[in-house]
Amino acid sequence: MQREDGVPGTRVELTIPLEADLAIIGGGLAGTCAAITAARAGLRVVLIQDRPVLGGNASSEVRLWVLGATSHMGNNNRWAREGGVIDEILVENLHRNPEGNALILDTILLEKVVSEPGITLLLNTAVHEVEKSGPDTISTVRAWCSQNSTAYVVTAPLFCDASGDGIVGFLSGAAFRMGAEPRSEFGEGFAPDAGYGELLGHSMYFYSKDTGRPVKYTAPSFALKDITTIPRYRDIKASDSGCRFWWFEYGGRLDTVHETEKIKWELWRVIYGAWDYIKNSGRFPEAGNMTLEWVGTIPGKRESRRFEGDYILTQQDLVEQRIHADAVAAGGWAMDLHPADGVYSPLSPCTQWHSKGVYQIPYRCLYSRNIRNLFLAGRIISVSHVAFGSTRVMATCAHTAQAVGMAAALCKRTGVNPAEVEIPSLQRELLRAGQYIPGVALQDPEDLAQSASVEASSSFQLAELPPNGETATLELSRAMLLPVQAGRAPDITFFVDAAQATTLEVELRCSARAGNFTPDQVLFRQSIELPPGASQPVTIAPDTQLEAPAYLFYTLLRNPAVSVRLSSARVTGVLSLAQSMNAAVAKGTRQEPPEDSGIDSFEFWLPARRPGGLNLALRAEPPLAAFGASNVKNGIARPERQPNAWVAEPSDPAPRLTLTWPEPRTIARVELAFDTDFDHPLESVLWGHPERDIPFCIRHYRLLEAGGTVLHECTENHQTRNSVTLDAPVTTTALQLEIISTHGAPAAVFEVRCYSR
Repeated sequence: MQREDGVPGTRVELTIPLEADLAIIGGGLAGTCAAITAARAGLRVVLIQDRPVLGGNASSEVRLWVLGATSHMGNNNRWAREGGVIDEILVENLHRNPEGNALILDTILLEKVVSEPGITLLLNTAVHEVEKSGPDTISTVRAWCSQNSTAYVVTAPLFCDASGDGIVGFLSGAAFRMGAEPRSEFGEGFAPDAGYGELLGHSMYFYSKDTGRPVKYTAPSFALKDITTIPRYRDIKASDSGCRFWWFEYGGRLDTVHETEKIKWELWRVIYGAWDYIKNSGRFPEAGNMTLEWVGTIPGKRESRRFEGDYILTQQDLVEQRIHADAVAAGGWAMDLHPADGVYSPLSPCTQWHSKGVYQIPYRCLYSRNIRNLFLAGRIISVSHVAFGSTRVMATCAHTAQAVGMAAALCKRTGVNPAEVEIPSLQRELLRAGQYIPGVALQDPEDLAQSASVEASSSFQLAELPPNGETATLELSRAMLLPVQAGRAPDITFFVDAAQATTLEVELRCSARAGNFTPDQVLFRQSIELPPGASQPVTIAPDTQLEAPAYLFYTLLRNPAVSVRLSSARVTGVLSLAQSMNAAVAKGTRQEPPEDSGIDSFEFWLPARRPGGLNLALRAEPPLAAFGASNVKNGIARPERQPNAWVAEPSDPAPRLTLTWPEPRTIARVELAFDTDFDHPLESVLWGHPERDIPFCIRHYRLLEAGGTVLHECTENHQTRNSVTLDAPVTTTALQLEIISTHGAPAAVFEVRCYSR
């Protein structure tokens, strides 16, 4: 029993002081990935999250799908899914949760954080005060947890604001912006006018379910009474739920920080009014047995403050894909702006304009220009309003935040502030951890594999993708995206059925910019006369010379009288594409922006999701030899200008790679990178996925030393990256990777690295 007499004054709440190397405020995907990255790099981290779960807009409290540069596979950014910790999380979510249950994602995020001994996690804890040791330096943040009536005083030399609204940046006096820049400031053609509005609003979602018996519904008194005040009310469907109602948006004309509660109530009015319309208008008889299962209680926020770093990323950086010496991450979502009136606007609910490929995000955008020990992560990084339309999505936020976590570790290691971090060291550490930086290859002097010769039991040469009996009509133009070496472009033969005599137009295309996958340059064009008949060979035989290895598009142009034979063979780094559109992120098969927008016009060439997206059956002469063993040490761990993978022959009964050194080497750790199909977006909720494990990924493998002793065996892998620390370092002249099985496709390995410690 506890009993205390009354006191004449006031009592003081329980206060717990905490010290850390890095304090991160905000536990959305950005803060979570920054914390995990920093902790794995050796830092003591305090992660402060004002909600009961991690994940922010991806959590079960909001339930928005996680997306980034892959853009629902609706743009030309091939193999663009973000790497590192966010990839690890999404692949794990696929394995455990292909159905897309947001509650399961909550548990994965919590597990990842609490599994790191270097992280102290404070949930339900809100920062409300910042103390500074000088005009440009934060010393302490104070936070309060209402669940345990405890105050926390967190002291650290480094802070990261990943809070979404930028509470620490704001309180500390960091320079920030809110709203859209005029076109005159940065010369951005896509800068919105006052009629369109300067801010994106918030959204809230709902879920429903069929109970199997009639359900009546009485709307609350605050529900929206006249659904026709929503211009798009006819787009409401009883079958939709969750973030398929992303356009239930409001608040862009208000203060999206301080008027969030007001915005929330309006979104509740919309949701309960929409459900009243579904249940009681008589237009949805299919909803008779349905009940309202869940409604969000906090809005998912899109935009509020953006803080200024040493560089502000703009539209031109994205569209022109500008090169930055301090690049640390990749972006690739469309420049996606919404009318400020949201659900009440008569305008299209979003305007998405894509770049021709992924773009670099520079490190200078990830720290405050005037608070010397403050990192920026998530949607508050240093970008213009237009560029924010792309960088704001969660997978991109997480990707950039990983750079913050690693930079903080380098700050600790070298005793510098964020602006003083050595960029080559930061890039090297990020690439080692699986980060994707477009156009930047890992150069690692500590990697023992670089001094080894590499041999394989077999290496795939693409001579044929055999037909499986299925066909696809050329209602759409179709192409095979194939990796070709320098020299004369190979001849590729397809097999077509012609319903009548016709002329088939074929082309060889490439991307004008190396590393892109927008086929905007025609290298060769030919007309081929076809008589009626089945399985006719059609050969594209270009007299085209390539100065460097590249991906080429062998293209069969639209002709509804023709069908092309398909193949069930799937190979790492090889895709079939169609000149098509994804209505979720585009309005047509060709992007046609306004003339003065500063945005490119181009065609979309898209793959289909598995189990669709079969390759076109073909023969190659000479065979494509882009899958050799030496790829595993070229420093690029995904398809980019080439597959960058060793792929074994499908007929190889025991695929293996052998690294051999002229002198014995001591190996303590081996880093492996496998293919989990970076082209697949892995949306976290609602979308659904055809498998739990990516077919290209290695499932069962062994590592052996020169004498044949097994050093490590993994029997049930599904992850992209495996970091293998040996029980004891081994001194050997050879290391062998044996592939016992995959999840379905031929064995493929992107990377093998070896370290002495």
